Amino acid sequence: MSEPAPSACPVGSTVVLSEPQPYLKTADAMPMLRPGDLVSTGEEGEVMSLLPKDQRAVRFRRGSFVVPLSALQETESN
Repeated sequence: MSEPAPSACPVGSTVVLSEPQPYLKTADAMPMLRPGDLVSTGEEGEVMSLLPKDQRAVRFRRGSFVVPLSALQETESN
């Protein structure tokens, strides 16, 4: 059997928000939508968990949010 491919942006990796988001969904047990300007483009965060549909829960300076993988870039600081 072959090994599964490593996932992009694994838990604990440092990522940068590469695309502005119109809104942000909080990564809480009871999620809510927040304005997209809470996290600016280029801000660094840490991946906290992997979610379905190519999404990641990322902890930024102003909270933890669900972000699509397409809007993230992994940094080289790991």
